[in-house]
Parts: sequence; structure tokens; C-alpha cells
Amino acid sequence: MNIHEALDDALRDLETTMEAAGLWHMAPPPPDAYDSVAPFCVDTMALPQWLRFVLIARLDALVEARGSMPDKCEVAPAVEAYLAQASVAASERRLLIQAVEEIDRLVTEN
Repeated sequence: MNIHEALDDALRDLETTMEAAGLWHMAPPPPDAYDSVAPFCVDTMALPQWLRFVLIARLDALVEARGSMPDKCEVAPAVEAYLAQASVAASERRLLIQAVEEIDRLVTEN
């Protein structure tokens, strides 16, 4: 399995995990929310919105184009901090963090 296939699998895992945790089904952010310059668009989106509509969407496009990986990806710490304050079950919280850690690892190591 090449890096693009592995990343696609990891993205589908994150999607499934977000669905199970009740964090997938939401309205897309308004177009101007994407103009944020803050990390993870924290001033215009909730982190699950950013994961779904920015991170997953951009990495899906990269996978489809068989593009080069970014130099680094360090999203798991932000997800962990967000989930510490969210009403998500501990087991689902751990699975979400692990799914994002795998994406971070795949992007950063390749």
C-alpha cells in the first residue's frame, strides 16, 4: 500500500470515528469562515467543522491528485485539547485522537 492509499484509509477511519462520536453531521461553515488566519480556524469554526471541511477535504484532494505530502502535520494535540472540553465519551475521545495521530504520522513521515 502506498502513502496515498494509507492516508485515504486513515481519513476514512477519522470520518467513521467522527460519525460514531456524533461529530460528523453539521452544516458547512459560511464561505468567509475559510478566510481565517488563526490556526485551525478557531475564530470561525468549531474544531470538528475544521476537521471535516478543511483537513479532510484538503487531504482528500491531495490523495486524489497523488500530491506531495506537507512537511508536517500536528493536529492531534489540538484535537486532544478540544475533546478534553467536549461532551464526548472517553472511549470515542481516545479513538478520535488515535485516528488523527495516524494522519499526523502518515503525513509527517512521508
